[in-house]
Amino acid sequence: MLIGEVARRSGVSARMLRHYDSLGLVRPTGRSGAGYREYSSEDIRLIFQIESLRSLGLSLRDVRRALDDPGFAPSALVDDLIRQTRERIAGETELLTRLRRIGAAEPADWEDVLQTIALLRGLGSESAGRRQRAALASVGEVPVEALVEAVLSESDPIVAGALRWALAQSGDGGLALLAEGIGSPTAEVRRRAVESVAEIPHAAATDVLRDALANSDIVVRRYAALALGPRGVADAVPTLIDMIVEETKDVDAADALTLLAADPALADQIATRLVACLAQDSVAPTARRRLTEALADIPGSIAVRALRDLSHDDDRPVALTATSILALRDAAPAP
Repeated sequence: MLIGEVARRSGVSARMLRHYDSLGLVRPTGRSGAGYREYSSEDIRLIFQIESLRSLGLSLRDVRRALDDPGFAPSALVDDLIRQTRERIAGETELLTRLRRIGAAEPADWEDVLQTIALLRGLGSESAGRRQRAALASVGEVPVEALVEAVLSESDPIVAGALRWALAQSGDGGLALLAEGIGSPTAEVRRRAVESVAEIPHAAATDVLRDALANSDIVVRRYAALALGPRGVADAVPTLIDMIVEETKDVDAADALTLLAADPALADQIATRLVACLAQDSVAPTARRRLTEALADIPGSIAVRALRDLSHDDDRPVALTATSILALRDAAPAP
């Protein structure tokens, strides 16, 4: 079979067949009377073998080794090809992500494209200062998914603060991704996600934080509760009281309870829960003092009655604390 016919049937160009000939990979068995290359059935079978190996990503040098060396073991080479393929896929995936983000930014011209590329590179820079500058300049310039990815991987607290600010300025478009981050198997990612949601002042963010109160990660629950207190969400009360008992950001938790207690109905609920917690035998003396202090800024008759009872408590520090709080409340001007 002449080279043109082989090229048509095999799908390998005549030029490549000549290249195989020059490398000694496939040399035609014979020549026609006119001197043209003639390929035998065995030659064509070898061509298909070469193409099959090349389809796996083997170089022509490796193809030669595979065909010429009977003792050639393919396992190491295949493992290397797997590694190379994974690296190539990762690179192509990164490029695809970058292109999608540039497209999502809806650039008007190439100047906009270059600006977006510069900001995306800045967000991924090894320099914390450059990442911070990129974060502050990214509002409205890069898709929020890029900001979310950056904040969930950011370890520098200053840069993370800039990224959270940028996300808060960008609306609630990144909330779905941040909610996924709250469900991450990695504790640091969960924490960064809930911190970011806490700074977004929209109702949709409040819903995400309310859901986070049921998260299995206690750190997530605590961050969510601290953020929900100023938003007037009563569901945060149990977690905030637990934080006071456990002396974990207890001052912040007490402040959040005070903000919630601005609602008279919630004030009585909070006071009742604090009193119930004070009555538990398992609560340590130091925790009882912190709970008593938390009653200081809770308005309403239930809180006052509880403080009067506590002023006669068997635990002297608790009694003194309650007495002091009552004195301050009596001296305070009426609202």
